[in-house]
Amino acid sequence: MKDFKYVWVVGLVVTLLIIIAPIVAFVSAEPEPNDDPWSAVPVREPHVDHADLMQGPYETGPEVTKACLECHETAGHEVAQTVHWTWESEPVLLEGRDEPVTIGKKNSINNFCIGIQGNWTGCTRCHAGYGWEDANFDFGAEENVDCLVCHDQTGLYLKSNSGLPDSSVDLAMVAQSVGTPSRTNCGSCHFNGGGGNAVKHGDLDSSLFFPSEDVDVHMGRYDFLCVDCHQTEDHQIKGYAISVSVDDDKEVACTDCHSEAVHDDERISAHLDSVACQTCHVPQGAVRDATKMNWDWSTAGQDIPEDPHEYLKIKGSFVYEQNFMPEYAWFNGRADRYILGDIIDPTESTVLNMPYGDVTDPEAKIWPFKIHRAKQIYDAGYNYLLQPKTVGEGGYWTEFDWDLAARLGSEAAGMEYSGEYGWAETEMYWTLTHLVAPKEEALQCYDCHGEGGRMDWEALGYYGDPIRWGGRSQTIGLAE
Repeated sequence: MKDFKYVWVVGLVVTLLIIIAPIVAFVSAEPEPNDDPWSAVPVREPHVDHADLMQGPYETGPEVTKACLECHETAGHEVAQTVHWTWESEPVLLEGRDEPVTIGKKNSINNFCIGIQGNWTGCTRCHAGYGWEDANFDFGAEENVDCLVCHDQTGLYLKSNSGLPDSSVDLAMVAQSVGTPSRTNCGSCHFNGGGGNAVKHGDLDSSLFFPSEDVDVHMGRYDFLCVDCHQTEDHQIKGYAISVSVDDDKEVACTDCHSEAVHDDERISAHLDSVACQTCHVPQGAVRDATKMNWDWSTAGQDIPEDPHEYLKIKGSFVYEQNFMPEYAWFNGRADRYILGDIIDPTESTVLNMPYGDVTDPEAKIWPFKIHRAKQIYDAGYNYLLQPKTVGEGGYWTEFDWDLAARLGSEAAGMEYSGEYGWAETEMYWTLTHLVAPKEEALQCYDCHGEGGRMDWEALGYYGDPIRWGGRSQTIGLAE
């Protein structure tokens, strides 16, 4: 009897060990929760003091670059492989086309300043290079890479026409200051796209130079730099915009740093298959600085009172908005692209970069967008959008002659011009992914599901509010 009791006790202990040991091992293997926002961000390497290394004097930008390349021998080649240099993608096959095409600022049009062809001297002020003044720019000349625009730490570096340094710049002083790219370096171009502060994006503007945390929690509360998220290897900078890119191979995702299981509330987590993080965490665009929402080129040329936020003779009429509510659409990370020569229906608005995705696409999520609407010149004979010349000799900003601008622009772009022009409405989508609000300011349930909520559920492909009509699986038969 005693032996039986002993065997029973031993068996019980062994059984408990079998059950408990794996649990203990599993729990001990689980990483401790880490609330440090810097934990997933690479440590910035301290930069080398260049005060004694870049003595100068330097007469031109390329002279500075040649000095840089004496030590950074591969840097010029690396930059020359990037879209910051080429302004053009690798060939990509867009839906509905027979052959691959390249896209980018080099050869695409938008509905802001429209395009760079024929307008090189003005547009390439923001090129990461020197001397792009016409179609014959030498993209193989590494000495024309502009190192200073990304690495200047004086805050005094200024580019002029064709991307050349402004005559006021002390090149030796700037070269001696170089270091890790700052918000000023990135923002000098990206905050001013389209001809001025806050014009294009709706989530990139001068308020991000030194933001408070209610403007952007990453930069304001935690002092992030742009390059902390847009991490870089061999000068390839992570990130993309569907204004000039059609795929997401260089995407910066929230989950690069944040866990996908970041929410304790299962009701919130249940949204993550259908709702982008930005939809709740970027509740408004243009939080501080108003952004351009509408541009009507057809009204240009009039001698009426000017206001940079309402009307300029050289550009036409504008509508700006501050703290605007985004528009929402399905987006799977890829987009279509209008290519010069594509036929349009001038009686309808043409979308230049339609985001791909809908309620039936399991890869798509609901994203917040700024949609910029414009009225721009098109060829009324051939029914395609035109690339007018605006800058320099014969340009519209000099002559105020749309027919001449259309002829010269078409010649620069290699297009036929029928001699007839009109005005067509267009739209461009801009994702809102900066200006991330503190979590306390994120959207709440009633913002989308309350009476008069911000979502147009039927336009998104639902029968109605998913709380009442069911989610995507009930709407379209997708598996959860």
